[in-house]
Amino acid sequence: MSNPIKLRSSQWFSGREELAFQNRSALRSMGLNPDDFLGKPVIGIANSFSELNNCNGNLRDVAEAIKRGVLMEGGLPLEFPTISLGEEFMKPSAMLYRNLMAMDVEETLRANPIDGVVLVCNCDKTTPAQLMAAASADLPAIQINGGPRAIGRWRGTSVGSGTDLWKYSDELRAGRLSLDEWHEIEAAYGCGVGACNTMGTASTMTSLSEALGMMLPGTASIPATDSRRLQAATATGRRIVQLVREDLRPSQIMTADAFDNAIRTLLALGGSTNAIVHLIAMAGRRGIKIPLSRFDELSRTTPFLVNLMPSGRHLMDAFDTAGGVPAVLAEIRSLLHLQSVTVTGRTLGENIARARSFDRDVIAHQDQPLLAGGALAILTGNLAPLGAVIKVAAASPKLMQHVGRAVVFRNYEEMLARIDSPDLPVDPSSVLVLQNAGPKGVPGFPEWGSIPVPKKLLQEGITDLVRISDSRMSGTAFGTVVLHIAPEAAAGGLLGLVEEGDLIELNVASRRLQLQVDEATLSRRKQAWQSPATRHLRGYPKLYIDHVLQADEGCDFDFLRPDSIAAVDFVEPLVGRS
Repeated sequence: MSNPIKLRSSQWFSGREELAFQNRSALRSMGLNPDDFLGKPVIGIANSFSELNNCNGNLRDVAEAIKRGVLMEGGLPLEFPTISLGEEFMKPSAMLYRNLMAMDVEETLRANPIDGVVLVCNCDKTTPAQLMAAASADLPAIQINGGPRAIGRWRGTSVGSGTDLWKYSDELRAGRLSLDEWHEIEAAYGCGVGACNTMGTASTMTSLSEALGMMLPGTASIPATDSRRLQAATATGRRIVQLVREDLRPSQIMTADAFDNAIRTLLALGGSTNAIVHLIAMAGRRGIKIPLSRFDELSRTTPFLVNLMPSGRHLMDAFDTAGGVPAVLAEIRSLLHLQSVTVTGRTLGENIARARSFDRDVIAHQDQPLLAGGALAILTGNLAPLGAVIKVAAASPKLMQHVGRAVVFRNYEEMLARIDSPDLPVDPSSVLVLQNAGPKGVPGFPEWGSIPVPKKLLQEGITDLVRISDSRMSGTAFGTVVLHIAPEAAAGGLLGLVEEGDLIELNVASRRLQLQVDEATLSRRKQAWQSPATRHLRGYPKLYIDHVLQADEGCDFDFLRPDSIAAVDFVEPLVGRS
């Protein structure tokens, strides 16, 4: 380069001689000569591989391919492990630890001689956690995922991970599926490493990373076992070295316009409601405030185009073959900020100039959408003064305007104990209400909002009814489910005052969620209300309860979300004696 940039890592290796001696010696002890690293960009590889996370099981191979690309481009790759957030094993929710993982990655970048970073993700929360860290650290960064898993088949039928779990578990509870058949489906369901092969949260978030400009075009949907996955990793390794030399940073990519592009993509995908919380948190790290109303505003004019489970019928292999994220972006190009810069160094418009859909049954034409607009809707009203979310694309049209009497569960344990009781006072017009399942209430904001249809209704052939909570639901789930009610019950929200038999109105067209109880009665209930006691008196859960923001603000920690642009700046460490 004619004007090479000053590498951040040179503070460690070419600074004060007694300190540089120590740091160079450390790399020598790892088998590296000074010629292997002096003057070369040091590339951190933030690997979220873990044997406790089946979705990320192939990330060791992905990391090796990244290293190959970094070396080919003249950089020094140094891999480091991070917390790995797996949806299956982590309880009560991987969401409890998203902010911790973001802190883990950010502080590792801050404290070490790293010039640029490759963020290696896959399972739901790993993607936003890494992007939150990258937004805060603002070192050159690029992301790559491990890809969706293969498609399992049961008795000739494809099994969609996540979505078919909910469908077949209802069949088992209703007595229409035997235990032997259930175990057969289990074997097909666990068909290999990789993220869910539906448009659940994992594939939604990696697709949005690509739409945001933080991932190479066309890479989000490549299957985990496809050789193109490792080819993409090598290309990503090469590109991060170039990003360091070009000094292209997340602050130039993760702009307000880019987040609008990501929201539009979410809506066209019919993607996970969880993405709303994550996008708000990611933008907040750059001092960009996205009100919930922005999602609703863009939803009204963005066509829903992608026919994938849980909102449609296909799986991720079909999405990739049909053209993946670039094809979706090409369909909605007239709605996008095409001048947004991406990790390619080119604009979004340049990246998608030749993209198109190769299968209109999977990625529909913008003039023939699955839904003209409104895949997601933001509700307000006295039950949700700060907002609530419903995924219209996966709900029952007949329930979009509904008034019913509440069946109330004070917490998740009570719901599990009562939901299949033959004495449950429920009918198809009822509204199931789950309280104290929000960010502070559990803590961790788990995916408990998709309350099961009561067994007595399943046996009558009822497959959906209105359900509301301050919780989340899996991106693979479906039904008429209102989520993320803010403020949550445990924070004093009106949701915590709902009692059995109260009338609740849902009107999606009017964007209203209303508790039909008079003010005098609510005032008496409020005076008697007490904040639920918590068992978490120490450690990280206590920190979470004390500092987590509500759902409408992304559930980041208050002390990690800057209150001004000046506060966004990444504070470099003082490089001295350890």
